[in-house]
Amino acid sequence: MLRKRAEDILDMTDKTIGEFQSLNDVTGGDVRIGCAESWLIHHLAGVIKDFRLQYPGLRFHITSGDTRVVVNDLEQGLSDFTVIVEPPDLSKYNYLSLPGGDTWGLLMRADNPLAQKTEIYLEDIQNLPLIISPQSIRTDLPRWCSEAVDQLNIIGTINLFYNGSIFVKEGLGCLLVFDRLVDVSPENGLCFRPLSPKLETKMYIIWKKYQVFTPIAERLVELLKERFS
Repeated sequence: MLRKRAEDILDMTDKTIGEFQSLNDVTGGDVRIGCAESWLIHHLAGVIKDFRLQYPGLRFHITSGDTRVVVNDLEQGLSDFTVIVEPPDLSKYNYLSLPGGDTWGLLMRADNPLAQKTEIYLEDIQNLPLIISPQSIRTDLPRWCSEAVDQLNIIGTINLFYNGSIFVKEGLGCLLVFDRLVDVSPENGLCFRPLSPKLETKMYIIWKKYQVFTPIAERLVELLKERFS
């Protein structure tokens, strides 16, 4: 019986050693990430690029959407972590802040008279047909113009800024949007002017507290902590 017990202990030891060795043998795997639209995502892309040099078998899967969409995916276990543009619920999530912030402004056709201005004030847009995301109506615009949000002429909502820019190009209205998300080169016929006073939004990487990651996702999160803590 003692011999049998000793053999069981040896088997368990070998299994444990094998598990640790398999962790050391990780070369890749799938990581699923929910992302809000933002130029600040380039910080995440840079980390993933460096990470793939060490783990060339990494496959990343990006799902884009507003905070409600990507957080719902996180809650349903469809993503490993998520990048959002609202302060996280600290009772439910661990988080990291991405450097910098997104600057809000008005995207318009280059032939719009407001294109001659360097900054856009509330009185400039009160009578304009405006397009904006539902999330921004709830969380961002009130920080900029308080109760005057109700006085704006919001003719439509979008959840992907690129699609909104097509509506602007067609002359349907102007888009309230982050800087550096839409091509505003002269040949594209669009221009961007920042809001005044300045309105800025931070980005956060979040994951569920006590979340169990796959080995590859855990290593990526550890690298993100090193870069952004």
